[in-house]
Amino acid sequence: MRTPEALRAPLRRLVERRAELFDVALAVVATAVEFGLVDSLRVPPIALTAAAGAALLLRRRHPMPVLAVTIAAAWACAALGEYPGGAPVLVALYTIAEERERRVSVVTAVPVAVFLQAASISSVPVTVGAWALGSYVQTRRRYVAALEERAAQLEREREQLDRIAARDERTAIARELHDIVAHSVTVMLLGVRGARDILPTEPAIAADTLRRVETTAEDSLAELRRMLTVLRDPARDAQLRPQPSLARLDALISGYRDTGMPLTLTVTGERRPLPGGIELSVYRIIEEALTNVLKHARPARVDVTLAFTPETLTVTIDDDGPSRPATPGGHGLTGMRERVIALGGDLTTGPRTGGGFTVTAALPIGNP
Repeated sequence: MRTPEALRAPLRRLVERRAELFDVALAVVATAVEFGLVDSLRVPPIALTAAAGAALLLRRRHPMPVLAVTIAAAWACAALGEYPGGAPVLVALYTIAEERERRVSVVTAVPVAVFLQAASISSVPVTVGAWALGSYVQTRRRYVAALEERAAQLEREREQLDRIAARDERTAIARELHDIVAHSVTVMLLGVRGARDILPTEPAIAADTLRRVETTAEDSLAELRRMLTVLRDPARDAQLRPQPSLARLDALISGYRDTGMPLTLTVTGERRPLPGGIELSVYRIIEEALTNVLKHARPARVDVTLAFTPETLTVTIDDDGPSRPATPGGHGLTGMRERVIALGGDLTTGPRTGGGFTVTAALPIGNP
């Protein structure tokens, strides 16, 4: 008993050679039809009919020569007093309509139809029908090929969009991680250094500073845990603690003041709740700008200003510290710019005249 695997191989070979098998079957049928119309058993008509049928085996490779052979055989049979049906000729014409360009098949079909009608071999409607069937098959095949190409193109575009989305997602994750880690590590490092310096003389203050460092570390771990939850399972609710927003801005400012930064916060205009994405971005922009001040400058004054208008929120972080060069390989300003661009805003950064540095982000917030 043959196993299914043993039966599958012959079936696969049949599928691979189905076009050749179809051509053989078509040639046999056309030859049989033509033999049925031969009235006598004379050798010449039978040989001519067999030759025309055999030529059909080459119809895909050499359609024009095959058409010429079948026409010649039909004409010879008619000259011998037989009445061929022209089946091989019609198959050859069908092949030209299927394989060749429309203008070529039309130019070919006209004289063939005239010849078959004049020789009383086949009527014009039958000839036109054979040509129309081949033309339809060609149109259908091209339509299917166009659909397959379109599907392949859409698949390529989908894969490209997936890659772009994955890249954007990685960029967003990297930006968020940078903001969390850069801020918390900078604050903790300065706090630990300060506590170490005053520990011999002011142990109580050093202990209080270390408690704030501990709180900062716990907050950062909570943020990192939330992000890792999203990465592991995006469907889960990762809000282990609220996302940073302007409601927590006072606490952020207070934390930087605790490090000794001379910081003031000013809000102008009518302050109002904003979409979560805008509030998170504003919070992160201020956090990153203040972290840069903490790492690179020793200013006597740092001003954070939020200016609300009906259409725009302008965030300005201005310090009077010494000018500082851009950090090679740094991602802070890049992350801020990406956030602002994503919200359709504009970011301006650069040194101030007379010393200091200014970061200004103008974000569209629409009508209240």
